[in-house]
This record gives sequence, C-alpha cells and structure tokens, in this order.
Amino acid sequence: MITIHHLEQSRSMRILWLLEELGAPYQIKHYQRDPVTSLAPPELLQVHPLGKSPIIEDGDITLPETGAIVEYLIGKYDQGQIGAPMRPERGSREEVDYLHWIHFAEGTAMPPLVMSLVMSKVSEAKMPFFAKPIANGIVQRVRGAVIDRNIQTQLDFVEKSLEGHDYMVGNHLTGADILMGFPLEAAAARAGAAQGRPNLKRFLATIHARPAYLRALKKAGPYDFGPQD
Repeated sequence: MITIHHLEQSRSMRILWLLEELGAPYQIKHYQRDPVTSLAPPELLQVHPLGKSPIIEDGDITLPETGAIVEYLIGKYDQGQIGAPMRPERGSREEVDYLHWIHFAEGTAMPPLVMSLVMSKVSEAKMPFFAKPIANGIVQRVRGAVIDRNIQTQLDFVEKSLEGHDYMVGNHLTGADILMGFPLEAAAARAGAAQGRPNLKRFLATIHARPAYLRALKKAGPYDFGPQD
C-alpha cells in the first residue's frame, strides 16, 4: 500500500487528489507545520533527508518531489479509471502540451508565488522601528519590479491557454491539471487570480467539483486554497 506523508496547507494535497482519481490504495501520515515558522516538522527528516512534503513510500521506493510523484503514480496506477489516460499518448501534440504544463507548474508558476510569500513574511517580521520603512521599501521594489509583474503575466498566459477547453490539455483530466491546480489555487487565494479571468475561474470550479478532489479535501485537513466562497 502507498503511504503519503502529507503536510497540512501544502502542495501534497495534489497527491491526495491524484490518488483518489486513480483509486489506488493508500494511507496518510499527517504532519502539522511549526506554529512559529510555518515550516515542516523535523519528523519528516526521518522519512527523507530533505524533510519536505509530499513524500510517498511504495514498497521499497521512497519518492519526494510532487512532479516526480505524479509521473510515477500515473505510470504505475493509471488503468483508465477516469475514462481516459491521465498522460496523453506518446508522440502526440497533446503530450507536448502535457510536458509543458507539468514543468511549468513548478518551474515557472511556483517561484514568484513563493517569493511573494517570502516578501510577505519580511513585511510582517518583527524588527527595530527604524528598519521597518527600509525593509518595506525593499519589499515594494522587489514586488513591483519582479514578482507581481511575473505573476500577472503568467496568469494571463494561463487564461489564454485555457480558452476553448475545460482542462490544461483538452477536455479531460491529466496529470497537468493535478500539478497546475495548486499554483492556480494559491494565486486565486492570495492574488485574486480568478478576477477578470473567466477561463481560469472555470478551470478552478471544474477541478473543485470533481468527486475525487472533494474526497481528498475532506481527508487533507486544513487547506486554505480550495473552493473560495
């Protein structure tokens, strides 16, 4: 049986969702973030030297990295449970789009979102009163020059790419949707990504309505990036 080491409020929600879609047998080991630092607890270091989540164990395999986990699980456990393969046929145009999005999710979409979160932590950090204006000035410069511009450009690109179809690659769920779900959820929750972007808003509503997603959400524990009121 697969074991997923799941950290609350994290990208590992995607792996729970994928496992529910695949119908693969699994168990969850839950971990809570440190209440002060928001970092993963040291117990995860006992599972893998990086101490990150998600991590899965499957027999004698221990595998971190969300993208690698998605590819591994689809390759081993996808038997057409959702009516279509979650990885497009090799050599097809759909496979090209699939490869683009599964690498875009972590390689392009996530870095500015993480930078934005770090900048927020800097603004909120306790420091001498005379240092606060300097720190806030640096944060605003970095946001304006790099972070916010990149996020908006990427969201506009996703919005245009979703025109005319329900999912990232055509009209059925693939691993690309599993991986793209979190950065788009995070952008919607933190940066109002869905405002003025009807295709992106529709995509999020579509994945949030999937029964497998809802089952995963129920099992995940605290998760602030799901369906927004």
